[in-house]
This record gives sequence, structure tokens and C-alpha cells, in this order.
Amino acid sequence: AELGDLSRFKNPKELMAYLGLVPSEHSSGASVRRGRITKTGNGHARRVLVEAAWAYRLRARITRPLLQRQEGLPENIRQISWQAQVRLCARYRRFLARGKHKNTIVTAIARELAAYIWAIGQAVEPLTA
Repeated sequence: AELGDLSRFKNPKELMAYLGLVPSEHSSGASVRRGRITKTGNGHARRVLVEAAWAYRLRARITRPLLQRQEGLPENIRQISWQAQVRLCARYRRFLARGKHKNTIVTAIARELAAYIWAIGQAVEPLTA
């Protein structure tokens, strides 16, 4: 509901930018330095995604409540969600093994989670009121 119609974003990068989950940039000539996230756009949606990203600390699995929530969903949506769960859990562990700070990891996971949300938004028909 916070994001509205996802078809207005041409690609996942536009959604990430809308959420403020892209790095800021300081450039001069050929020198380009990337900084912290921009925090532009919808702060509430960004916070929800970051909080959701903490769940990827745990191993990927389909629990009984998740299975019940997925009843009636198209198979392609289930596949996208499982792919996201496996990839993001593994990505969290890889970043942690590299010594990244947990908050940095979770922000990166939230950014990629936004891309999966965009993919699911493209796969489903928009609801009309």
C-alpha cells in the first residue's frame, strides 16, 4: 500500500532509489566516491523493508504458517519468493563472513529485497478499484 502501483517503476533500481536504498555519490571529474544510503523517498516503506531484512539472518525454510499464507498464490510467485529467501539468507552469511557490520548487511539485504518485491509486482496483475 505504501508503494502504490509498482508498474510505475521501469526497473528495480527505480524502486530502490524511491525507497532511498541506493548509495549517495560524490563525484568530481573521473573520481567517483559512493557514500551512505540517500534516505530519500518513503521512509516508512524503507523502515519496513529494513526490519523485514533482519529475518534473513536465519536459514531459509518454509514453515507451516508460511505454507498456509502461500495457499492460492500462483506457482511463479512462490518460486520468486523461495528464490529470494535462499539468495538473501546466503548473502547475509557471505557478508557476515567478510566482516561487514550487521546494519550494513541488513541495508544491502533490504535493497535486494526491494528488487524481489518489484519482480513480484511485475508478475501479478494490478488490482483495480
